[in-house]
Amino acid sequence: MNYFDRHLNNTCRLRESKLFYPVIFIPVFLLLDIPNICAQDTKKNAELPSVIITAPTGSSTETAGFKANTVVQGERLRRNRESNLGDTLSHELGVTSSSFGPGAGRPIIRGQDGPRVQVLENGIGTGDLSVISPDHAVATETLNASRIEILRGPSTLLYGSGVSGGVVNVINDRIPDRLFKAPQANFEGRFNSALEERNGALNASGSLGKISWNIEGAKRKTNDVHIPGLANVNDPDGVIGFVRNSAIDSSNLSVGSSYVGERGFLGMSISRLENFYGIPGPEGAKIDMSQTRYALASDVDNPLKGFQQLKARFNYNDYQHNELEKSGAMGSQFRNNELEGRAELVHAPLAKWQGVMGVQLQNRNFSARGEEAFVPSSLSQSVGLFMLEKRDWQRWRFEMGGRLEHTTHNPRATLLQTRDFNLYSISAGSTWKFMEGYQVDFTATRGQRAPNTVALYADGKHVATNTFEQGDQTLRKETSNNFDIALQKTTGTITGKINLFYNYINDYIFQQSRDGNGDGLADRINDEGVLDINGAFLVQDFAQTRAKFYGLEAEAIVALLPDTLNLRLFTDTVYGRLKDNGNIPRLSPQRFGFDLDFKKNAWLANFNLTRVTRQDRVATLETETTGYTLMNAEMGYHMKLAKSVNYTLFLQGRNLLDNDMRVHTSFLKDNAPLPGRAIVGGIRGTF
Repeated sequence: MNYFDRHLNNTCRLRESKLFYPVIFIPVFLLLDIPNICAQDTKKNAELPSVIITAPTGSSTETAGFKANTVVQGERLRRNRESNLGDTLSHELGVTSSSFGPGAGRPIIRGQDGPRVQVLENGIGTGDLSVISPDHAVATETLNASRIEILRGPSTLLYGSGVSGGVVNVINDRIPDRLFKAPQANFEGRFNSALEERNGALNASGSLGKISWNIEGAKRKTNDVHIPGLANVNDPDGVIGFVRNSAIDSSNLSVGSSYVGERGFLGMSISRLENFYGIPGPEGAKIDMSQTRYALASDVDNPLKGFQQLKARFNYNDYQHNELEKSGAMGSQFRNNELEGRAELVHAPLAKWQGVMGVQLQNRNFSARGEEAFVPSSLSQSVGLFMLEKRDWQRWRFEMGGRLEHTTHNPRATLLQTRDFNLYSISAGSTWKFMEGYQVDFTATRGQRAPNTVALYADGKHVATNTFEQGDQTLRKETSNNFDIALQKTTGTITGKINLFYNYINDYIFQQSRDGNGDGLADRINDEGVLDINGAFLVQDFAQTRAKFYGLEAEAIVALLPDTLNLRLFTDTVYGRLKDNGNIPRLSPQRFGFDLDFKKNAWLANFNLTRVTRQDRVATLETETTGYTLMNAEMGYHMKLAKSVNYTLFLQGRNLLDNDMRVHTSFLKDNAPLPGRAIVGGIRGTF
């Protein structure tokens, strides 16, 4: 009898005593599902039915045999879909949103935001400018997404260096990679009363001989957000019941086609995204954004001896947005022409190791002009080489990867220096299935990230955040050391996981307030660019120091009625501190709550209650944020009108308590709360 068998027998005997329940921590008890284990002890030879899992296409990690940490799809994606990517993912463990009004919101993962979280569409960067400023929207449409992946650990090295937060990959079907026996399509339409939102999306695919095609489109239109009270908490005479200048008018259209042969496919697509949205705040600014995206993709099976597959992806993005003043006049114009390509080779098993190797190229031509162009025009280039390997051995799985990258930033200004960086990143992980249905995962990653053009060269007023930003051309590369350990239970009446993470970052790049007079007061600048204690713009300098982030994520899923009613309990929290500079600003507070998910015959229902606690662990000059309780509910009915025609009607109630909800991670928390009570109704179908 080994150690774990002896420990299990002792635990089962202990369960029968009255001392067990007071001394065992409840979440661990739920996760371990000890009654189930003990009952199974007498049926060691019981045979379970086999389960066949077919992974969807479109992800490099899945092709190479690596899986995303989190996949959001199906009913889960439909239920949580919002007008921007950050808010759509904000219900996932460890993920919050920058929430710059309904029009713009970027994912924040474990306290990491901006360039530390890479956002992709079908494995290639979105080519937008969302990392430059939180008021810039991510150029991808969630209405057309078939699923969204969140990656952490070794697999992030496939896509970039120093991605200490993780990678978010939005998957759609613009370039078909298979043949269809008959044309097929799916659609969705919905209305949201709190935004007066009307949106709809259509995705259709089919084949003619060996040529497959895809057409997709989406349209979203909203009015100003309805809220339960004051928009600005510091202005008692301000607007009540609305967040002014928060409306959205966006559309997306794409066409794609592929030749599909016996050994793979070759295809391309052209897409156009237009997004016109307001920036909440007294300035009344609006952003008129457009992007044309040209994509080429190919997969070839057995391209060379010893290699199972070749994957190639190339994208060219023509992006621009105009920032309009309240009068309608153009204040600034930003453009980004970006070419990105990657090629991956999946090799055959070698000494029982299997994996992928590849190269990634990126060329970004950025320009900015106008009064609010606080970042100079620049040309940025990068070349990356990567490898990711895995091996299974008995109850263990081992993964390891590495990436070499060279990055250059060349500003278009005579007084600014060209900077180039050599970046080295490595990662290793293991999974130990120490008992049937139980596993422990451990991951360690050391990644380096080059400072972006904003941190290096910014010099001017940033109206969106009411700051005057000053870059530093001498910034060094940032080195993060990430450690994750997770305990998971994957079978039984109770399943769940507990993740613990610790991230130690050398030369962490951040913004700090300047105190030029040494009087303990932060410097401010007025509209004329002159130091003024009452000025609207807080002077922020980019600097570096050591930083650490740590926290946990946990959930337990209890099958109250198998295949009918599930209860999910969850919580997450993150702490972040700078050396000698206190707390890191805009860290999300702790959240906890539960979900009830019901599905029987044609009916489905969901009830969610989430408590977001008060955030009092704040940085210098940062204000605290009160907590709130979010209550959501949904009912749906599934209909099958013909052999291949399926519809789902759904009705949601969001923020049913009509609470004032301020997002601590948002620069606009004091001016733009989340929507108040809302009724969302819609239909989704496939045919």
